[in-house]
Amino acid sequence: MNTNKIRKDFPILKRKVNGKPLVYLDNAATSQKPKIVIDSLTNYYEKYNANVHRGIHKLSEEATQAYEETRKKIAKFINAKSEKEIIFTKNTTEAINLVMYSFGMQLKSGNEIISSVMEHHSNIVPWQFLQNFGIKLKFVDINEDGTLNIEDYEKLITEKTKLIAVVHVSNVLGTINPIKEISRIAHKNNALLLVDAAQSVPHMKVDVQAMDCDFMAFSAHKMLGPTGVGVLYGKREILEGIKPFLYGGDMIREVSLYETKYNEVPWKFEAGTPNIADVIAFGAAIDYLEKIGMKNVEKHERDLTKYALRKLSKIKNLEIYGPENPDQRIGVISFNLKNIHPHDVASILDQEGIAIRSGHLCAQPLMKRLNIQAAARASFYLYNTKEEINKLAAALLKTKKVFKQ
Repeated sequence: MNTNKIRKDFPILKRKVNGKPLVYLDNAATSQKPKIVIDSLTNYYEKYNANVHRGIHKLSEEATQAYEETRKKIAKFINAKSEKEIIFTKNTTEAINLVMYSFGMQLKSGNEIISSVMEHHSNIVPWQFLQNFGIKLKFVDINEDGTLNIEDYEKLITEKTKLIAVVHVSNVLGTINPIKEISRIAHKNNALLLVDAAQSVPHMKVDVQAMDCDFMAFSAHKMLGPTGVGVLYGKREILEGIKPFLYGGDMIREVSLYETKYNEVPWKFEAGTPNIADVIAFGAAIDYLEKIGMKNVEKHERDLTKYALRKLSKIKNLEIYGPENPDQRIGVISFNLKNIHPHDVASILDQEGIAIRSGHLCAQPLMKRLNIQAAARASFYLYNTKEEINKLAAALLKTKKVFKQ
């Protein structure tokens, strides 16, 4: 994989921040976009802008074909059985909320859902809402090395458990969770499995059939695509048995004044005019990743992660969170410099042109479990280099000097 060649495809990487070349290390929040994706947006609006599914004129047919082609690309990308198992949402959060409303609201008082303390808020807050209807929440803990305590699943699951909701890769710890094992536990106990794959699908080859998950959610903007597009994968037989999330146009087959027959899966979950342009551009992002190869993307990031762990671990008073074994994690490294607030760290790094994340990282329960209030986070993608990690390390040493450490 030629990283230097890849970097030329990303216009934003040519810019400077505070007079310094941009070092973008906030990929867990959102990725940058290659020109082919940006051009795809322009091409749609300039050449065949029209609504989908409803028109028989040429522009509408072209837009519909391009829009539905992305659905097919996604199904192939994650090895779904059919494109009809792919639902478009606006982000991972909405995809999880869709499951909460369409599946969760069918549960009975006393039923249980198991999540974990490792989760992003988006995989905790929706399930909390169901407590209003008598649904009980349980949470799997983490081990001291930042891995999930898998034994907790066996201890917590009962015949009342109807869903396990778990992140594939932690956006804080970088931990890669054993989804196949969790799936086995769930299905052995007649529960369904929802996977938050926002941090995994962009960075590794994900196979929903091999994982045997019932639902999986992820976002386009974290994998070179535009903002405003999310994906919910669901097994077709499950999707056909649950109610729609939103109601209105395009999700219908026939409407009378007092009764409506819904469209078939997946369109019954896609009410109203969708985000056509960005879905089409997401297709261009998938093409780009497929051309490079997800195995190559994953290998590149693993190499960067191993290098970064070695480099950063040499900095005195810097604590790194998550597994020490680089084979158990992906390119997300959260850390703290002793007695220096993460926001101060991020501000000084920004003066060096380095973009990282800081704060509670949308994971306050996990922060509490780690006994910290916040953390700084560097996260990598296919266009990052070891030279950029060297710059990160040098900037952290400079930060220590500023605070006289």
